[in-house]
Amino acid sequence: MSDITVAVLDKFHPHIKSAIAAAVPKDWRTLFVEEGTLAARTAVIRDADIVFVMAAPMPKELIVAAQRLRFIQKLGAGVDRIDLEACRQQGIGVARLHAGNSIPVAEHTVLLMLAVYRQLPQIDRRTRAGGWDKESARGEHRQLLNKTVGLVGFGAIGKEVAKRLCGFGVNIVYYDPVRTPREVEQSLGVSYADLDELVRRADIVSLHLPLMLQTAGIIDARRIAAMKPGAVLINCARGGLVDEAALAEALKSGRLFGAGIDAFANEPPVGSELLALDNTVVTSHLAGATIDNFAGVVARGVDNAKAVLRGEPLAKTDEVVTPGGKVAAE
Repeated sequence: MSDITVAVLDKFHPHIKSAIAAAVPKDWRTLFVEEGTLAARTAVIRDADIVFVMAAPMPKELIVAAQRLRFIQKLGAGVDRIDLEACRQQGIGVARLHAGNSIPVAEHTVLLMLAVYRQLPQIDRRTRAGGWDKESARGEHRQLLNKTVGLVGFGAIGKEVAKRLCGFGVNIVYYDPVRTPREVEQSLGVSYADLDELVRRADIVSLHLPLMLQTAGIIDARRIAAMKPGAVLINCARGGLVDEAALAEALKSGRLFGAGIDAFANEPPVGSELLALDNTVVTSHLAGATIDNFAGVVARGVDNAKAVLRGEPLAKTDEVVTPGGKVAAE
């Protein structure tokens, strides 16, 4: 496998670059982008055999510039920023890492639930400024105990969220296009509901779906209006799942208590009303980003790349486009 070039298309922290360099075989050449621009990505991908990508977009113009490219490894789950049709036409394989970030995303999801309920950003600001008002907290803050949490999407991440919520004394309902076997529901202490029922019942609605044609805008203005007064929306999935204008109106009016948002329709969300509201807790699409988790992520990515170079099949849960251009079945 000598003379293999790997292009890394995201501007990573030095610790993450070191982890990638340590995981890649010594006889492979690794090229890192130094700027987050299309030109910089084009320069490193031009002679690449393998691409590792986390969040950087891969439009058709970038893909067709890579004449030697055989395989793209997404170092995460969502592939909505990769032009899969262009990959199919070029015969380039594409893989994701099923459940690769499920634990840090689940932890971040619970973090946002607690931060919204306890109004953590506001309390932090007031305390740093010299405020010491316990009674305002007592009159406004909420706890998870006895709340109904609705998980929209019950794949690897949704299940990990359910596991972490078990100790909080909550009632968990979930919706997924494919219902989980009853024995798994029982082991996790969850019950199934259709999406509209879940939205009506839940005190907290938490999103864990991929962004695709069938899910785009799934939490639309109608479903936001149907949420319980005082409910909370958590989105650690994809911004395109939510009508953000309708969400902002519901938050401004006070009909919803708050929202925890890690993913926006446009990133970075410059000018978004959601950034200006006191009842939102926002993070920069970093739910899966922990150094603890990354060593395993990149090791799996390298293993997939090696398998492709050897002509071996990938796990069906990881494969998105097979080398040669066939799109994997959902």
